[in-house]
Amino acid sequence: MSKHSSVAGASRPVKEAGFFTKIKNVACLKSSSSDKGKGGKGKSKSSSNKVSHGFHLVEGQSGHNMEDYHVAEYRKKRNHTLGLFAIFDGHLGDRVPTYLKDNLFNNILEEPNFWKDPEAAIRNAYSSTDKFILDNSMQLGPGGSTAVTAIVIDGKDLWVANIGDSRAVVCERGSANQITVDHEPHAERRRIEKQGGFVTTLPGDVPRVNGQLAVARAFGDQSLKAHLSSEPDVRHVPIDPTIDFVILASDGLWKVMKNEEAVNLVKSVKDPQVAAKRLTTEALARKSKDDISCIVIRFG
Repeated sequence: MSKHSSVAGASRPVKEAGFFTKIKNVACLKSSSSDKGKGGKGKSKSSSNKVSHGFHLVEGQSGHNMEDYHVAEYRKKRNHTLGLFAIFDGHLGDRVPTYLKDNLFNNILEEPNFWKDPEAAIRNAYSSTDKFILDNSMQLGPGGSTAVTAIVIDGKDLWVANIGDSRAVVCERGSANQITVDHEPHAERRRIEKQGGFVTTLPGDVPRVNGQLAVARAFGDQSLKAHLSSEPDVRHVPIDPTIDFVILASDGLWKVMKNEEAVNLVKSVKDPQVAAKRLTTEALARKSKDDISCIVIRFG
């Protein structure tokens, strides 16, 4: 991911020794295995409402190692079947997206009010996870990550959240419906300036927070955090016969493809892994240089 144009800021020391152990074990302080050139698929085995998924990830040509990570798995909780899907698009290294991959869904599901109020649980977990990353930036580094997460409950309810410009688009009644918000600096200029920051727009470049970051919301990024937000947009979509599938993808796809184009490209493809690979292949054909990560989740 090439959202960051420069490195700035110092790290904050860890205050509790137990945190270091957790980070070392879970967030991979040594170099982590990336999701470079990876693809696969799966389906829910126990939900009465069919859910299947496929994913494909391609390393970009931006001169850095792959910084996109994904989650695509199913879990049983309290006699419910959960589909957990996410894309984390990192910048300034892979430690923050790696930590998110290993911890964010656990943090959401461990919120005591998850089953009664999923939206509040998601918001609380995003906030507490970001605080942990910032408090432990000595180990997790100066970088950050965008996120788009999707939780499918019993094949009936879809809860999607995002910060940054990784996006979720639903195929509803055959048409594209974007259910996330692209958190771009120019759209949040007033808030950023109120918090003491600024937005630059230089010729040939995208708007950037303090001349550095091309998104207004992200996990981590300690040096910019006073002017960034980690507040997610959260949407609930009841899954009914009008909802065919949802595409989760990093901006490596969306930079070169409109929502409707993506949906039209794969709406007739029943195998979600074939669909995901078709989307990443088309993005490459359109000269996307960034890491490209895509998950397609089909219902029914």
